[in-house]
Amino acid sequence: MHLQTRHRPKRADDMVGASLFWIIGNQLVVRSPIVALQARDDGRTDIVIERRLIPVYPQPKRVHQGWRYLEDADAPRDLSPGAISGDELPPALAQDLAALGLV
Repeated sequence: MHLQTRHRPKRADDMVGASLFWIIGNQLVVRSPIVALQARDDGRTDIVIERRLIPVYPQPKRVHQGWRYLEDADAPRDLSPGAISGDELPPALAQDLAALGLV
């Protein structure tokens, strides 16, 4: 899958092999691994990501325009496979607790 950005990110070399995190409802909720960055003829850059979405523990995050980089210590952990089947907190409860800074 390709996402287009107007300018090449400043830390482009750090991005390949990292992840693009998706903010939904003011929460980081999933990530997609970044496979490559490709220059386009029109000066823009394509960010090539895997199609799979990897659920992460919800983390409050304001929606923004532009790039933000997460250091490894600040990135939310992946949810375990059991979390999807209900072995862990339901997503809505996890989101509420994350908003309160409790998880």
